Amino acid sequence: MLIDFHTMETTVIPHFRGGEKELSSEMYTDPCNKIMRGRLIPGASIGLHTHETSSEIIYILSGTGKALCDGVYEDLSAGKCHYCPKGHTHSLINDGGEDLVFFAVVPEHA
Repeated sequence: MLIDFHTMETTVIPHFRGGEKELSSEMYTDPCNKIMRGRLIPGASIGLHTHETSSEIIYILSGTGKALCDGVYEDLSAGKCHYCPKGHTHSLINDGGEDLVFFAVVPEHA
């Protein structure tokens, strides 16, 4: 199955999970996964939240930023991958000077 983010409608979500500014994304969902390409402009963030029922994998495509995972900051740049296991808390922050673009997968467990 091919997922082509270039042909998907972009959704803009202000203050996603209580974060700063807005998240822009193209997302595919089915009963098993949420698969998305996301973009945070400089100064934007995804608010701190806990993955109660699933994990999340975030692969950085371009830009720089930080993940806050269980109280510890992780520096992120292109080619790095942040993993938030089920039951853990994290946020994503663009503290760089260009857009932070990422690919994320959230497996949905039955």
